[in-house]
Amino acid sequence: MTDTNSTSPSSAALSAYLTPGTAVFAVAVVAAAWFFMPGFVTLFEAWQTPEYSHGPLIPVISFALFLRHLRDVPVVEGPIPMRWPGVLVVTLAVIAGTAGRLAHIGDIVAYSFILWTGGLLLISFGWAQGWKFWPSVLHLVYMLPLPGVLYYKLSAFLQLISSELGVSILRVFGVSVFLEGNIIDLGDLQLHVAEACSGLRYLFPILSFSYVFAILYTGPKWHKAVLLLAAAPITVMMNAVRIAIAGVIVQYWGVSYVEGFTHFFEGWVIFLASVVLLFILARILMLLQFRREGMKREALDLDMDGCLPQISRIRFIWPSAALMLAAALPLAGAIALTTMPERGTSEIDRTPFALFPRQLGEWRAGIPTVLTPSVERTLGADDYHGIDLIRPGEATSVNFFSAWYADQSAGGVHSPEICLPGAGWEIAALDRIDIADEIGWPEPFNINRAVIQKGMVRQLVYYWFDQKGRKVAWDFAAKAWLVVDGVRTGRTDGALVRLTTVILPDESEADAEVRLRAVLEEVLPIMPKFIPVAE
Repeated sequence: MTDTNSTSPSSAALSAYLTPGTAVFAVAVVAAAWFFMPGFVTLFEAWQTPEYSHGPLIPVISFALFLRHLRDVPVVEGPIPMRWPGVLVVTLAVIAGTAGRLAHIGDIVAYSFILWTGGLLLISFGWAQGWKFWPSVLHLVYMLPLPGVLYYKLSAFLQLISSELGVSILRVFGVSVFLEGNIIDLGDLQLHVAEACSGLRYLFPILSFSYVFAILYTGPKWHKAVLLLAAAPITVMMNAVRIAIAGVIVQYWGVSYVEGFTHFFEGWVIFLASVVLLFILARILMLLQFRREGMKREALDLDMDGCLPQISRIRFIWPSAALMLAAALPLAGAIALTTMPERGTSEIDRTPFALFPRQLGEWRAGIPTVLTPSVERTLGADDYHGIDLIRPGEATSVNFFSAWYADQSAGGVHSPEICLPGAGWEIAALDRIDIADEIGWPEPFNINRAVIQKGMVRQLVYYWFDQKGRKVAWDFAAKAWLVVDGVRTGRTDGALVRLTTVILPDESEADAEVRLRAVLEEVLPIMPKFIPVAE
């Protein structure tokens, strides 16, 4: 006879996990997935690029680090004290995520999700234990794309360093070479050190490797710091070697040999070499420690035994009020944002640059500049206009250039501070100044005043970021206003405006500045038609 009231082992095991705590935890995870979805979309898009193709591995590694730490934490059944710090962190994460969603900036939403994850751990384990999981939570940062401004600044910086080191290596091997910005001149051929050759596609994953090495390293903390900090110089040096190898190949066999598979394979060899160097560095540090302590041990603690069974501890989650808040806050936020009317999606009323006047007072416009397709793709603007303006009796012209972006949330303006050095221009002087009083402008008018030089040619440059009527000099401040405007109105449009003139050999900077100011006075009254102000 069969006992119909008996419960099978599998059913009993399943019921052990279907507790009120796991139910609330599941609701919290689903609610967070819904609320932070725009951030995940941004992540998935970034992971399609070479620089962040390692991204999908980061959550897996972070989870493994968490389980490895959890194995040494005793099980606590029932209520856990000091959960309120976790509630505070979750609240901050939802506020930041809401700002990111309103401003249509997925990067902010993705970063907010990491905050939420940290808050959930603080709620689940309490402050006394939860904060100790910070290494695995912080590691999640390596899966995120850098903010656009920081990315382009870092990329330009690494391009210049890699180019200079690569040229130095080429000269050691007797190759006659000249460097102008990111252009390596080999005489008959020129090799452009593009953004893809900056080393970022190796730096990001190698930084993640060095972080894991530092966590697993069994030596003193200052050794861990050395491993963590060594990733950047190793990557830059190996990337310079890569550029030097490419230069030798181009010199003797031609450009076609560094394209396609050879270029890809060469990059992977450099990446693996960088990882091997990290291993060697960890081993050397441990050998030095052996001599000091007189005892031998492995450099990295790779023991993962007993980690997977830690997943079963989810059944001990306590259905606290704090955990319910971790579910309720993102759920309420997702519902509110989903039901909110769309903002900033209507067509912006502006005049296209194609209708820019051919005459500005005494200044007559020449033929508009047409950028090459590759430069247009890098600029990424929705509309742009470049023109030389000349006045009768004036010794030289003033170049006007402006690029307008309907949506800056996916990248936006590239600062001349980044682009000019890559084109071979040296920034001899750069000042951020407010010229509102000098030109009688009623609001702050912050600009960048730069003197740039290439060989014997010097130019004076004014440029600023126009954020819906605000004149902003600092690119990070421009991004901050982008978030503010996105939250307020949903609009994320903006522009770059630049005026440039040559400093003639027989004149001073002040003389050149008179020309820029003259054009500036003519341009400002008409710019709101082409660059709309705030509503």
